[in-house]
Amino acid sequence: MSLRSQLLKGVLEGCILSIINQQPTYGYELSVKLQEFGLDDVSEGSIYPILLRLQKENLIQGSLQKSEVGPKRKYYHLTNDGQVALREFKNQWENIKLPVDNIIQKGEK
Repeated sequence: MSLRSQLLKGVLEGCILSIINQQPTYGYELSVKLQEFGLDDVSEGSIYPILLRLQKENLIQGSLQKSEVGPKRKYYHLTNDGQVALREFKNQWENIKLPVDNIIQKGEK
């Protein structure tokens, strides 16, 4: 497994929660949005198990909604627990990101 894959695996759940928090989103749309943000190596096959786990943990809920084209789609939205988990992810991300950035920047001098 590449370094990028290992790093991404650790933050993908938080990225998914953040995207869903912006607006209710269905699985394929999540994949497209992740690609738009530059995470084009995240496959749909890795997104759906995360969505199932987040649902089991009551961090997101899904509801079937009519689609303009094709069958109904399952749109996901954050629960109250999901909002808490997203805030915690953001806090933990900052607690890791800032020191790592400082270490890397100091090493570049």
